[in-house]
Amino acid sequence: MSWSVADAVDYKGSPADRTKTGGWIPALLILVIEVCERLSTLGIGVNLVTYLSGTMHLPSAESANVVSDFMGTSFLLCLLGGFPADSYLGRYLTVAIFSVVQAFGTGMLTVVTQLPQLRPPPCGSSSAASECQGANGFQIRLLYLSLYLIALGTGGLKSSVSGFGTGQFDDKDEKEKSQMAYFFNRFFFFISTGSLLAVTVLVYIQDEVGRSWSYGICCISMLVAVVLSLSGTRRYRYKKSSGSPVVHILQVLVAAFMKRQLKYPANHPAFLFEDFPGACRIQHTDQFRFLDKAAIGEEFHGETSAMNTWRLCSVTRVEEVKMMIQLLPVWATTIMFWTIYAQMITFSVEQATTMDRSIGSFKIPAGSLNVFVVSAILITLAIYDRAIMPAMKKWKGRQGFTNLQRIGLGLTLSIMAMASAALTEALGGSGSRQGCCSRRRGAAHQRLHTLIPQFFLVGSGEALIYTGQLDFFITRSPKGMKTMSTGLFLTTLSLGFFLSSFIVSLVKSVTGGKRGQGWLVDDINHGRLDYFYGLLAALSALNLAAFLYCATWIKPENAGDGLEMASATKSSSAEDKR
Repeated sequence: MSWSVADAVDYKGSPADRTKTGGWIPALLILVIEVCERLSTLGIGVNLVTYLSGTMHLPSAESANVVSDFMGTSFLLCLLGGFPADSYLGRYLTVAIFSVVQAFGTGMLTVVTQLPQLRPPPCGSSSAASECQGANGFQIRLLYLSLYLIALGTGGLKSSVSGFGTGQFDDKDEKEKSQMAYFFNRFFFFISTGSLLAVTVLVYIQDEVGRSWSYGICCISMLVAVVLSLSGTRRYRYKKSSGSPVVHILQVLVAAFMKRQLKYPANHPAFLFEDFPGACRIQHTDQFRFLDKAAIGEEFHGETSAMNTWRLCSVTRVEEVKMMIQLLPVWATTIMFWTIYAQMITFSVEQATTMDRSIGSFKIPAGSLNVFVVSAILITLAIYDRAIMPAMKKWKGRQGFTNLQRIGLGLTLSIMAMASAALTEALGGSGSRQGCCSRRRGAAHQRLHTLIPQFFLVGSGEALIYTGQLDFFITRSPKGMKTMSTGLFLTTLSLGFFLSSFIVSLVKSVTGGKRGQGWLVDDINHGRLDYFYGLLAALSALNLAAFLYCATWIKPENAGDGLEMASATKSSSAEDKR
C-alpha cells in the first residue's frame, strides 16, 4: 500500500507507516546523538596527550602512542560493531546499548581524573623536587579501562548511527530520496558542530577549569544521547536485516577452499549455481577465478549442495566478494594519511605546549590548535562545492574530481604537511641544536602561528581524502555490503593510528642509542622532531607512488557513478572519522 514502506517495520514489527514513522523528526534525534558522540570522543582524544605527559608523567613517545592506540581502537571497533547490528541486535538497539557503554566509560574517566589517589603527585611535591613520580600500574590500568570502554562505545555507536539515520528515509520514494541527500549534509554540519565545541570549549575547560569538569560534560552528553535514542522508539523505522555480510564473505571463502580440488567444467560460467532473481544478479567476471569454485555444485548442480550455503554459494555472492577484494589496494594505500593525521593530536599538540600561545592576556590551549584542522575542512569543502564542482561541470561535464583524484590530492597535501612540520622544527624548537638552554628559549619564543600551515594542510587533505574514500568505498561496493564497506573504510583510520604507534616505537628504539637519546625523547626540546617529520614525509611520498600504481588497476567509473554520493561527499568529512 502507498502508506507503507516496503523494507521497513515499526517498533511493533508491522509494516512502517510513512505518515507516522521516519522522516526528519527521528532523523534529527539521530543527528543530535552523533553530536553527543563527537563531543565526547573528540573532547577526550584531542587533548589527552597533555594529560598523559603532564599529569600522569608518561614519556612523550608513550603518551603519543596511548592516544594513537585509543583512537585507533575506536575506529577498528566500527567494523566489528557492525556485526551485531546486522546479525542480532539491529541498529536501534546497537545505538542505545553502546551509548550506555560510552556514557559509563566517560563517567569512569571523570572519576579517575578527579580523585587525587588515582594520579601521581605533581612534580616537585616529593623530597626530590627535581624528579617527577610516574603513575603506578593500578592508576594506568584504571585509566586504560575507562578509555577502552569509551572506544568500545564509540565503535558500536558509530558503526550504526549513520545507517540508522538514512534508514529513516525511503530511497524508493522520490521525495524522501531527496531528503536523504540533505541528511548527509546535515550529518556533516552536526558532526562539525560537535568537533568545534570539542576542540574549543572542552579543551579550554580542561586546561583552565579542570579535566574532570570537561569529562563530566562528556558523560552528560552521552546520557543525553541515551535518552534521545529511546525517546524516538515509536517514530523510528527499523530496516529488515538481510544477514551479516561478514558471514556471506566467509561462506564464499570456505566453500571455495573446501572445493579447491574440483576442476572447472567446460564453459564453466554456464554451470555455476545462481539463485538470485534476475534484477538482483551480478554478472560473472573472470577476475579471481579461484573463488568461482564456491559456485560449482558437487555434480555441477544438485539440491543437496544448494541447501548448505557453506558448501555452495551463488554467483552473485561470489561476485560480491570479488568486488570487495578490488577495494583492498586503495584501502591499503590510504592508511598512511591517517598516520600523518595522528601527529596533529599527539606531537604537534606537544609542540604547541612549548611555544608562546598568548594573544594579549588570553592563552590559547594547545589542544585547541585542532580548530585549524576543522576550519580547513570547512573552507576546503566550501571552495570545492562552490567553485571547483561548477568549473569541472562546465569543463569536463562531471561533478568535480573523481574519488581517486580526491584521494590522490589528499595524500599529496599530507606530504606537504609533514614537509612544513619538518621545516618548522628545523628552523626553531627541537631542531635547533645550540645547547639545552638555547633550545628551550628558542622553542618558548617560537610563535604558535608557525604550526598553523601543517594543521591547515592536514585539514584540507582530510576534506579531500575522506570524501574521496567514502565515495569510492560506497559506490564500488555491492549493494548488500555498503555498510560493511563503510566500516572497512573506517579501519583505514584505525590502522593509521596503530601504524603511527608502531613507527614511533620503532624510531625511538632505533635512534635512542646507549644513553636513551634520539629523535623522540621524553622532552621534545631535546629531540629531533624535524628528522621524524622528514621520515614521515618520505614514507608518505612512497605511499603516494604505490597509490598511483594501484589506481591504474581500477576500472574507470561508469557514467553516473558517484552521483549517489555526490551530495553526501561534497560536504561530509570529519564525521565518521572523528
